[in-house]
Amino acid sequence: MPQTKTDSVKEFDFTGKDFERVRAMIYKRAGIALADSKQEMVYSRLARRLRATGISSFVRYLDDLEAGRMGDEWEAFTNALTTNLTSFFREAHHFPLLAEHVKKLNGPITIWCSASSTGEEPYSIAMTVCEAFNTLTPPVTIIATDIDTNVLATAANGVYNLDRLDKMPADRARRFFLRGKGDREGQVRVRPELRQMITFKPLNLLADGWPLTGQFDVIFCRNVMIYFDKATQRKILSRFVPLMKPDALLFAGHSENFLYVSDSLKLRGKTVYELDQPRGTAPKAPSHRT
Repeated sequence: MPQTKTDSVKEFDFTGKDFERVRAMIYKRAGIALADSKQEMVYSRLARRLRATGISSFVRYLDDLEAGRMGDEWEAFTNALTTNLTSFFREAHHFPLLAEHVKKLNGPITIWCSASSTGEEPYSIAMTVCEAFNTLTPPVTIIATDIDTNVLATAANGVYNLDRLDKMPADRARRFFLRGKGDREGQVRVRPELRQMITFKPLNLLADGWPLTGQFDVIFCRNVMIYFDKATQRKILSRFVPLMKPDALLFAGHSENFLYVSDSLKLRGKTVYELDQPRGTAPKAPSHRT
């Protein structure tokens, strides 16, 4: 009698060995340390890649990927395993401190948002500095980067469903967003002035060269380090330090503590750090590949 397919029967075989290979590959590629509990999530996300590429087994997919036979599939593989949870003004206590900080600075201000996801964080930064200077054209440049090129495309487009603004004060929403009409009903687009403040770039925090130049007044690296082990966190933070101006601030996520992995930082506020060194002593900025 033929066996009836049930929900418990997977479309593709996915063994513990396959999972361990994926863990090793994404760790080497992006520094992401996948927990044992993520096996089902990994299967679900990568099964879509097998369907998209027409490959019938995880063994062949991973073999072809490692052998370099799949063109740009490494990018799709990494995108599939990258978690992107974000919202406008997430961890709201950071933004009044950001506004206070930028108002004290002289000259052009540079801010790096190192994990911009779909754009809510860099646009929240842009709105904050516009409000701080009471203008849509403040003296601020924002570099927004992410390893996931799909979410970067969404961020650069700057179009969101209207319900993403549900928790935003109405006057702020009116000032910084344009409502869609016709087939764009129910959507909003960020004002072009905000978009012009931000340069979006793909960047892998584990890459040897970062497409960055100079130093920053502010760095946002929130809810990123939680996906890395301590050694990787230490390595990345050691590269952040030379990119920080003497009075720069580094914003972290609510569950991240950088003091355990860096001797160069000290707390300035709740999950906000500054350089642990005399003011006015700037670390030498490394050269970066552009």
